[in-house]
Amino acid sequence: MKYIPITKLETISYTILSVILGVGAYFSFTDDAYFDAVYAAEDGLAESATAVVLFAISVLTCIRLFKLWTSKKGLWKFGMIVLILVFIFGAGEEISWGQRIFNIESSEYFKENNAQGETNLHNMVVNGKKVNKIIFSQILTLVLVIYLLILPFLYRKMNWVRNFVNQFSVPVATWSQVIAFLCLTAIITIMPSSRKWELYELGFGMIFFLIVYNPFNIQEVYKK
Repeated sequence: MKYIPITKLETISYTILSVILGVGAYFSFTDDAYFDAVYAAEDGLAESATAVVLFAISVLTCIRLFKLWTSKKGLWKFGMIVLILVFIFGAGEEISWGQRIFNIESSEYFKENNAQGETNLHNMVVNGKKVNKIIFSQILTLVLVIYLLILPFLYRKMNWVRNFVNQFSVPVATWSQVIAFLCLTAIITIMPSSRKWELYELGFGMIFFLIVYNPFNIQEVYKK
């Protein structure tokens, strides 16, 4: 079976993520107020770092798209463009599209229909229910389970899955990346703090960057 070695960037990233989670877990159990108000605060370092990581994924994908444009087919290009747009959207949503950075006031519509009065979609309230809970929590959780826990097995076992995934330039996680995601989930789950999900988003962003950077199918997807 093909083995994809862990890169130096992955080793460094896992170390940084371990420190972030370790410190976060410490404050979560010993000083919940500090964790919520400072360590994982709204508009804090964790949230900003998540936006940077998500944007970095789109930049990396853009570079590969232009580099391999002439040697790849239409469906591969389509998959890459979708990935770019998804993570640009994610980065923009994370910082409310620069609203707080540029001190832009929300329109009346967002003030009335957004749980935090911000210009973003994930905090919108529809019929008394937050979009974030329905789409960005429940549906996204299902997608992550399929992508990170089921797809890696299917890709390695079924030729038609492998061909379909490669055709649309979908990066498949290595086992080390899957394990990192499971460890991240386990640590976040046991934290008692309400804002622990800010760290989860950052951790997921870092792991997904590594999946795009060095996927199991790197030769099939990102090589000429």
